Amino acid sequence: MAERLLMDKAGAARLRMIIEAGVGLGGVDLLGFALEHAVTEADGLGGMVHVRGPGDRGLLLMATSGIVRTVAQDWEEIAVDDDTAPARAVAGGASVWMSALGGQSLSLPEVSMTPRRTGGGTEPAGEGGAGGGASSADDSAQRDGRGPDSPLGHHPHAAAPWSPLSALPAGSGLLAVPLLTPDGVVGALSVLTVGEGRPTPQQRSAVETLAAWAALRLREPSMDWGRADPRRPGKEPPVTRLREALEAIKVGSWEWDLATGEQLWDESTLAILGMAGQSTNQRFDTWSGLVHPDDLPWLLVEIEQAIRNQRVSGVEYRIRRPDGTTRWVSSRGRVLPGEGGRPGRMVGTVWDTTESRIARDSVSRALRHMSDAFFAVDGEWRITFLNMEAERLLGASQELLGQNLWDAFAEIGIDAVGLGLHASYRRAADRSTPVGFVVRWPTNRRQYQMRLIPVPDGLMVYATDVTEMRSREAESVAAERVTADRNARVTALAGALAEALTVQDVVNAAAERIMAPFGASGLVVHLIEADTLHVAGQVGYPETFFRDFEGMPVGDIAPLDEVHRTRTAAFIDSVEEYVERYPRMADRPAEARKASWAFLPLIVSGRSVGCCVVSFTESRRLGGEEKALLITLSGLMAQAIERARLFDAEHVRAQELQRGLLPSELPTLCAVSTAARYMPANEGIEVGGDWYDVIPLSGARVALVIGDVMGHGLSEAATMGRLRTAVHTLADLEFPPSELLTRLNQVVNDLGDDFYATCLYAVYDPVTCTCKFGSAGHPPPAVVYPDGTTEFLDHQPDPPLGTARPPFETTEVVLPQGSLLVLYTDGLIESATRDIDRGMLHLTKALSGAAAAAREDDAAGSSPGLERLCDNVLAELLPGTQLMDDAALLVARTFAIPADSIASWTLPDGPIAASEARHHVRDQLEGWELDELAMTAELLVSELVGNAVRYGKSPIALRLLRAEGLICEVSDGSLSTPRIRNAADTDEGGRGLQLVAALAHRWGARYTATGKCIWTEQPVT
Repeated sequence: MAERLLMDKAGAARLRMIIEAGVGLGGVDLLGFALEHAVTEADGLGGMVHVRGPGDRGLLLMATSGIVRTVAQDWEEIAVDDDTAPARAVAGGASVWMSALGGQSLSLPEVSMTPRRTGGGTEPAGEGGAGGGASSADDSAQRDGRGPDSPLGHHPHAAAPWSPLSALPAGSGLLAVPLLTPDGVVGALSVLTVGEGRPTPQQRSAVETLAAWAALRLREPSMDWGRADPRRPGKEPPVTRLREALEAIKVGSWEWDLATGEQLWDESTLAILGMAGQSTNQRFDTWSGLVHPDDLPWLLVEIEQAIRNQRVSGVEYRIRRPDGTTRWVSSRGRVLPGEGGRPGRMVGTVWDTTESRIARDSVSRALRHMSDAFFAVDGEWRITFLNMEAERLLGASQELLGQNLWDAFAEIGIDAVGLGLHASYRRAADRSTPVGFVVRWPTNRRQYQMRLIPVPDGLMVYATDVTEMRSREAESVAAERVTADRNARVTALAGALAEALTVQDVVNAAAERIMAPFGASGLVVHLIEADTLHVAGQVGYPETFFRDFEGMPVGDIAPLDEVHRTRTAAFIDSVEEYVERYPRMADRPAEARKASWAFLPLIVSGRSVGCCVVSFTESRRLGGEEKALLITLSGLMAQAIERARLFDAEHVRAQELQRGLLPSELPTLCAVSTAARYMPANEGIEVGGDWYDVIPLSGARVALVIGDVMGHGLSEAATMGRLRTAVHTLADLEFPPSELLTRLNQVVNDLGDDFYATCLYAVYDPVTCTCKFGSAGHPPPAVVYPDGTTEFLDHQPDPPLGTARPPFETTEVVLPQGSLLVLYTDGLIESATRDIDRGMLHLTKALSGAAAAAREDDAAGSSPGLERLCDNVLAELLPGTQLMDDAALLVARTFAIPADSIASWTLPDGPIAASEARHHVRDQLEGWELDELAMTAELLVSELVGNAVRYGKSPIALRLLRAEGLICEVSDGSLSTPRIRNAADTDEGGRGLQLVAALAHRWGARYTATGKCIWTEQPVT
């Protein structure tokens, strides 16, 4: 094993250099780079990369190297369960090698040093595993229903049975290595090897190293194979288009012996340099002869410096191909030390950048003629580009390219330090954050908006002439301050404050009608309770500015403390005045980006309840009329805030009551995964009566409930709580939907004549994948099937609870695994502007879109779950609207218990039944590897079967379920249910059910179509 893990030092060093040369590559470039070098390291004929397709697609061919088109098309799509090397590597998560003997026969795949997981742990790699390779292969073939000579698949382009291995050259082999990511196996990298012998451990280790490196670099979102076309549900983009995009990118590799000048080019390098078909052994003179004469001098200098300093070299230059065409190429190489640590060789990659270079040149031409001035500087402040407008601004010409920016400013008489240019430019460069400011340019006395954008290798500068715009802004601000307009806004503020319900409504109304007339840029309302600050709301400040204010003593904030104590407004005209008055808070103006303030006390009935702060970006001296008006407005705000605080407190208490009556969390079950949302009404403080619940039942079944008590108020909320409790109790008694609704209807009738409610009660059985439900005046449930089809289940609802006359009708449907069962209340689909029919149609579209997005997330490897689906549905149906009625949504994804987790037997009448039942339980639990539960389970089953034989009727049956726990069920034809008795000391019987209750985690009884069923549940650790 150690020998197989060990690679020669030269090979390990070469792999390190390949990986280092690939730093910075990603996605398509990364896959092509890794494949090319994997083929080289394995001395292969070619290679290919397969990835998992979207949806139910198999493995799709995404990249090839050295494989002719006629062979490649035979590998375009492989079933995941196919008997090919890539499919086996993906399925087993381990490397696989196959030999194409005679083009048809297969040898046993050899698992490499990657461990393969088995049922009991990991199986070490070896020469065919325990028991011999050939016999294992034959056994596998027999189990799959194939003989040694039978075909292994179906050709995608023909009707005859076919195996992809038949397209490989006779006597070759295929080494497939899985692409393992943290989210699982996403595909396989395969190399076509020479000869029938297995690859050497060194070759396999090299390929596995490159595949592992590439897989870990992959990012699933970047490997998104296209979103489904909404006009063609379920259709994916053509595979060939993706593959052609990958095949269009070629990356070559090269190696240069610095002592002899000999160079080794791979086929891709030859193709890029226009020498396809020629020898891979070349000379330095051949390469230098291809370099464009204008680029050769500086390129030689760059290479010489890279060799001398033994560093990575990355350059872009032009080549002149032998056919006379000129192309741009980029090359990246690293120097490898030789004897004595001196530079010995240089290895690297090369790729064609002509198209991207043309695109960059097009951008340069567009920048050259844009209306704004634009120039760029590098990290040493040298000018690297300037357009025509920048030349006019700087009074410069092309001769300034390469000169220092500060020297260029000095030549035209610009004082960069005095204008603040020097500080702003350096701040943008040092902090790597964009900077914007307005400056009056000394040479033409015009105002320019400067935007400084940091880039990795320097700084880009945009200068926009804003002289006319600034003049118009000044005129607009002056017009906004006209007295008539301001008075109209104040009148509107008084009306808005009278209608405001919450404190945030008051803040929003004040900000909307105070800030613009006064030219303010910020407004914040601080409430003070027990000398402690609370930020009620703010507009125009950074989100993080008030993070430290919440809960602070008012005495720590000097201006607020002064206004609160004196109950007198304070007006500060500038930052200098602020710092002089409050030196301990000198840093606050810069953090808030404000320059002047009006601190206004909020006084209600002679007591100060807080402070309103109106702030300005620039220094501002308010006139006497403006100050008086602000003080008057603060009085109106104080009265409105006091009313809003009472409303908020009452509303919060009502909402807490509502949410306290709903489930705090939904149970985790094997039958369904669930998510729910409740949206309260926005109007008024009265709570609603919408509710939902998820109730575990016996036999791994689950009850899904949703209901709506008609009306709003605390009484309706209390009724909702009673009904939810009643449903829990009735569900625990195992009543079917029809009988449960009948008894629940009686509960509502007993509450009085003015109480009505709707309810939908559904029971899902994961063993049969059936859902049985009944409805009392409630909208029908919606189902989103796994194929994306959405429909409402056909059911004629009975009248609401309180008016209905039993019996209630029930409907039973089959739900395939993975279906979404959606329950909702009328508040979700019905409103003042949308009737219930339109609402149900809207819900269908919203569910289809949300389910499609969930399937795309699943294909991309992410798992947002049902929580995101609920949010998407609510965002589609209730997009920030004012809800007149509360709404509830309950979504359940159904699952089926696997067949191998279910076992059932029919037992004979008579005493032997208990013995057979214990034997069945013992054998089945041993097969399920639940031996630790066997003793208790045998006792429970023995007691239940004994009771069925003695007191029940035939037929007697036993069923075991492996779900959240181990469920044992004994059924018979009798309708009499057992109950626990308090047996006397002298009684010979009556203690069996006491024993069952003591040993089982839960137990109970339910009626069936043919009799009854007694069940127990044991936890599985």
